[in-house]
Amino acid sequence: MSRDDGMWRIGSLARETGLTVRTLHHYDRLGLLSPQSRTEGGHRCYTGDDVRRLHRIVALRSLGISLEEIGTLLDGEIDPVGLLHRQLDEVESRIRKATEVRTRLVDVLNDLGAEPSARQLLRLIEETVMINEPMTPERFAELKEKLRRHVREEDLAALGEKRGDEWNALSRQEQQGLTERLRKTAPRS
Repeated sequence: MSRDDGMWRIGSLARETGLTVRTLHHYDRLGLLSPQSRTEGGHRCYTGDDVRRLHRIVALRSLGISLEEIGTLLDGEIDPVGLLHRQLDEVESRIRKATEVRTRLVDVLNDLGAEPSARQLLRLIEETVMINEPMTPERFAELKEKLRRHVREEDLAALGEKRGDEWNALSRQEQQGLTERLRKTAPRS
């Protein structure tokens, strides 16, 4: 049997994929990735087919799809080539966003004779957050709930007013650009 179609114990698979053993256990509990074999001691052993299924899970997750939806998708037929194309599109989108942030950082560094404007910093913050943490529906709901629990109503109103002032300070073109980016990245309910 070639290494490509070999067997991996859970710790080995975790190390080779960069996932945690805890994540693999979670996928098993959810029925997303339940290895077909175990050692005599009861340790999970993953096959090449399990690795292929794990790739589908990771690829779908990187597209912002919930684990529940992934379970439904995995029960049907998934076109592996189509999935790879979707994953490639997502990676290319992230590369474009990273390149935009890089360009903005270079611009700010070139202007360091003066302190960066609030507008420049706002754009850097927004783009950095978008690159580092794609906004999944779960993450959006979590942030919304955290905001609701930890911010007083009057603080939230003041924040909304400040946001409105900052929005009005932007040019029409900047407002349209931000609106379009939000439309593309906002999670769909």
